[in-house]
Amino acid sequence: MIEIDLHERRITAGAPLPSRNVDAPLALLRRCPKAMQTPLVNATNLAQAARCAELWVKDERTRMGLGSFKALGAAYVIAHLAETDGVKDRVFVTASAGNHGLSVAAGAQAFGAKAVVYIADTVPEAFADRLRQWGANVVREGAVYEDSMAAAAKAADARGWTLLSDSSWPGYTDLPHRLMEGYLVMAHEAVTQAPIPPTHVFLQAGVGGMAAAVAAHMREIWGDSVCIVVVEPDRAPSLRNGVRAGAVVAAPGPESNMGRLDCKEASLIALAGLTEDADAFLTISDQAVAAVLPHLAEAGLATSPSGGAGLAAVLSLTDEHRQTLGLGSQSRVMCILSEGPA
Repeated sequence: MIEIDLHERRITAGAPLPSRNVDAPLALLRRCPKAMQTPLVNATNLAQAARCAELWVKDERTRMGLGSFKALGAAYVIAHLAETDGVKDRVFVTASAGNHGLSVAAGAQAFGAKAVVYIADTVPEAFADRLRQWGANVVREGAVYEDSMAAAAKAADARGWTLLSDSSWPGYTDLPHRLMEGYLVMAHEAVTQAPIPPTHVFLQAGVGGMAAAVAAHMREIWGDSVCIVVVEPDRAPSLRNGVRAGAVVAAPGPESNMGRLDCKEASLIALAGLTEDADAFLTISDQAVAAVLPHLAEAGLATSPSGGAGLAAVLSLTDEHRQTLGLGSQSRVMCILSEGPA
């Protein structure tokens, strides 16, 4: 159900690290009328179940009307480009397994640009309809996310469109670096809302952009006092495998019910950042996450398997796991509820 790799933090040479400049996105987003803070929930009942003193949940389900932290990413990039270069009638193309595509579509619509979102065959048609409601042109391509991303990149090259991915790779880092900078806003809010620093932070990850940005800011503010744990599906441990290998490597496996996290290759920037900032990498099974979701709903924190993976990990730890991570009855834990129910 759960496996844990403790990690000796180190710096990865030759790869860009996540931005720690929270002032830039804060200044821009303050001008957005929808850019309200999301709450940090004190989940008392869940803390008892997790056998810790405090369990704080950063609840991103209402973020800017888009329902996830991803609203802080691509839309921020487009807003920044609108101020510096102008984006009217510019076409932004991406691939998405979920909320990133909504952020691209919403950002494009807000600033007079256009959005084309490639999705894989496994993405529900209901999500495609949500993208269309935000003005995106939706194209189905490939069996998995990686196929649709390859198609989006090919279309960008062929048509002169702007590729706006939430991942990064050699030769493609500038826009995803800016995108991850937007996620620092969520981390800044969580840091300022916490009554005292947590002892442990659990961050679910797909390609790793959110986890790396949040880890970078929390390490900047709280230093070595906090243990940062990255949570991945055991069917897509791309960050764990990348840290083990010291490079981005594929993590092939069957489809996971954590669809937004089911990414078989990590972001280059995220891997570099988490190599430096994460203390442990934890993999969790689909079954373990599914078993916890009803309990989250009962606690008023209804979410998807992807959105609740970090919380599910905390609530599924055995005594051995807790000892490995240094978790005890006096520990203070923070998690991200990254989206609403699927």
